[in-house]
Amino acid sequence: MNAKSTKSYMWVTILNVAVTAAEFVGGFLSGSLALLSDAVHNLTDVASIVLAYIANLIAKKHKNEHKTFGYKRAETLAAYTNGVILILISAYLFAEAIQRFSKPEVIKGKLMFAISLVGLAGNLFSMLILMRGAKKSLNARALFLNMLSDTLSSVAVVAGSLVITYFGWKLIDPILTLAASVMLFKEAIEVTKDSADVLMEANPDLDLKAIEGAVLSFKEVKRLHHLHVWRYSDDTIMLDAHLNVDPDLSAQRIEELSQEIADRLKTEFGINHVTLQAECGRGMDEDLISSDKEN
Repeated sequence: MNAKSTKSYMWVTILNVAVTAAEFVGGFLSGSLALLSDAVHNLTDVASIVLAYIANLIAKKHKNEHKTFGYKRAETLAAYTNGVILILISAYLFAEAIQRFSKPEVIKGKLMFAISLVGLAGNLFSMLILMRGAKKSLNARALFLNMLSDTLSSVAVVAGSLVITYFGWKLIDPILTLAASVMLFKEAIEVTKDSADVLMEANPDLDLKAIEGAVLSFKEVKRLHHLHVWRYSDDTIMLDAHLNVDPDLSAQRIEELSQEIADRLKTEFGINHVTLQAECGRGMDEDLISSDKEN
């Protein structure tokens, strides 16, 4: 992430700290459990943002003898952690909503409304700040979803305070909270799965047969095996493979061929880090995907 993203994290953190403080005070003064729950929600997000910010700083560290790939996976790890936190938050909101059906709280509706508007405004500004980065980074996406969950929670609190104040219908609060928690859970599962796939070095939905075909289209290549494709970070897809070539090829031609293959894989599949091991006879009977029993 660049300096602009770091600055965005700073502003979102400041906004969320302010919103959290206001909602804690407002929740105690108004007697609103919903507002206090929203404050806890925001407090959790502050911790998530700080975690993401620290991961951003770690990711900027240079490669070294111990971390030869660098530290970019720190952001993916933070995204995974945030995803798990989101799942827990959604479960908490769901449980709280169920409880409120049987135990509605007596609250000061007007004070609750005023404080919840402050929270809603802060969360909306946070979403706007993070919106652009959410399209490019799993970490930023996880934070954006955190802000989305906060905003939905704030909307529920605002709507609930109005309905309770003017109509006396207290069930609107748990109904809205249930809807928000279900949507949040769905989005959290997606973020957690995506980041887990990166950490598990899963294939980033690339057609391995198409990759094999592209490599074998070079006449000097006889066979491709021991193929591995994985996403290292948001902007890096890696490939490692063994290929069988004509035994008469010179070392210079093998080097040129490897570069030509790498260029094509980058152009057609977006793979920007390619490692190829050229072989002559070894591996001719091996599969495209190596067996777990093989060394």
